[in-house]
Amino acid sequence: MATIEKKTSDDIQSLTSIDKIIHEPARLNILAHLYVIESADFLFMMRQTELTFGNLSAHMSKLETAGYIKIIKEFVGKKPHTMLKITGKGKQAFDDYKKQMKQFFNEI
Repeated sequence: MATIEKKTSDDIQSLTSIDKIIHEPARLNILAHLYVIESADFLFMMRQTELTFGNLSAHMSKLETAGYIKIIKEFVGKKPHTMLKITGKGKQAFDDYKKQMKQFFNEI
């Protein structure tokens, strides 16, 4: 019968240093989409992430404050148009997040 080895706090240390801005599911969803497509308009992201207008706006603001996305507001004709674009810092943070999560799951 195989014994189950108990993991110590050192074994899961990588999880405590995980980027909490990205780790929140809605923000992870937003960044994952933008990582692949680089930029998208607000309505497209609302449909893809299934977030409400208010939720998406709040999470966009947190990602923008962290420097992970850029929000571009403009007018198309007379209608407001909002674009989201992942930044270089956002791509790097997402790559680091993926690496840390892989490391964590390889350790357990």
